[in-house]
Amino acid sequence: MAEDRARPGELDQTKYDADDSVKIICLGDSAVGKSKLMERFLMDGFRPQQLSTYALTLYKHMATVDGKTVLVDFWDTAGQERFQSMHASYYHKAHACIMVFDVQRKVTYKNLHTWYTELREFRPEIPCIVVANKIDADIKVTQKSFNFARKFSLPLYFVSAADGTNVVKLFNDAIRLAVSYKQNSQDFMDEVLQELENFDLEQKAAGDPAPDREQRGAVEGPAPS
Repeated sequence: MAEDRARPGELDQTKYDADDSVKIICLGDSAVGKSKLMERFLMDGFRPQQLSTYALTLYKHMATVDGKTVLVDFWDTAGQERFQSMHASYYHKAHACIMVFDVQRKVTYKNLHTWYTELREFRPEIPCIVVANKIDADIKVTQKSFNFARKFSLPLYFVSAADGTNVVKLFNDAIRLAVSYKQNSQDFMDEVLQELENFDLEQKAAGDPAPDREQRGAVEGPAPS
């Protein structure tokens, strides 16, 4: 309920009581409807936070997966995609990707290959969903075959941010894929990052005087005001 949410700038303690947390990133050209899709899914329950330092928008969402509470961080590009490339921190420790194109603009479909190539450079193993958005403009497009998704064995969802078609299913499935990936990941980079985190924890437990490296808030949360 609205009154239960923290005001901007306040700490919402419930977000830190989740059993688990995942990060889901959105990719695709400008104006394909990435932000609109997220806002449609979250409706009035979202409070986007602009992270100007990293040129992205972060949406937080609480979900329940198999009886467990999961904190989901949805990352949106906030215009950075106009450079046809994202900063490495955008991909850092992502657990799933939603890749969107506009069915009315062929160039956004053609550019999926560029986005996918970059995604796999940083996150070789995470699940990725291809999303054909704006089907409300021409429902016949759902009868077309899009070879990109088939070529890479990726699930394809036909959705509309305007009327809500398949939006809830898309995001709920993405959350489940992200949670499953995190629980079962054999990704080498994940293992390296986990080892580094464990090493840091051991050093701190041993009273290591090294400076605090708690940088995750800067990358995965809003910069302090």
